Amino acid sequence: MPSIFSYQSAEVDWCEGNFERSTVIAEYYNTVNGTALFSFLLLAPLNFLLRASARTELCCHKLSLLLAGIFSMYFHMTLSYVGQLLDELSILWTLAVAYSFWYPKVYFPRCIKNRKHFFWLSGVTTVVSTFMSFIKPAFNAYVLNCIAFHLLYLTWCELKKCDDKRVHRMAAAMVVWWVLAIASWLSDRWLCWLWQAVSFPYFHSFWHVLIAVSLLYCFPLVIYFDVNYEMPSFKPKLGYWPSDSWPVVVPYIALEEPHKQC
Repeated sequence: MPSIFSYQSAEVDWCEGNFERSTVIAEYYNTVNGTALFSFLLLAPLNFLLRASARTELCCHKLSLLLAGIFSMYFHMTLSYVGQLLDELSILWTLAVAYSFWYPKVYFPRCIKNRKHFFWLSGVTTVVSTFMSFIKPAFNAYVLNCIAFHLLYLTWCELKKCDDKRVHRMAAAMVVWWVLAIASWLSDRWLCWLWQAVSFPYFHSFWHVLIAVSLLYCFPLVIYFDVNYEMPSFKPKLGYWPSDSWPVVVPYIALEEPHKQC
């Protein structure tokens, strides 16, 4: 029986051919084009622009994204069983951190009275889910992708309360990039025979790029709604760096503190 750390011991093997461009890296483009590279090239400027309003949750989520990116690259480099679990579980715990810090209180279950109780609920749920992930690791990725539907539902609920056209535009951009990302992911899983036939089995590497861009729009939206709930004395405003007119931009949140009269 091969070691769980051995190359190609994972239950999942993506469409890209193995060891075609390197004797060390199993899936070259999936590794090089991994989530870590694009998450930090794209999201680091966002965190930098938010430094004035940075809170503990931003630092925690940045760390969890770093680990998710590193584990994703390790998995695609080795296709090991351990790499597969680390990749999937790091995404699960990244989602848990995001839910714990940013899930709006108005959507808490009735039995949850405050954020501390919700932390415990999120933690217990994540621990249980972690152990269940070992039952059928190949099924984990489908479950993790399904969580996006709940996030989209929450976004839709919040958009119904918001009249800001910039917010709606950013949400639309996020959904478009997410649809392209999930289409690439499913295409790599279900139509691999077709892409191998035309010698273009690289749609999972596209997934890495597209989902990172989708997150680039998702984070400002989440923070925008969070500021409205948690810091009502501030007025969040969506902006684009370096300019709205540029074809490629980085969205960010600017906080405008209202004038206080003596």
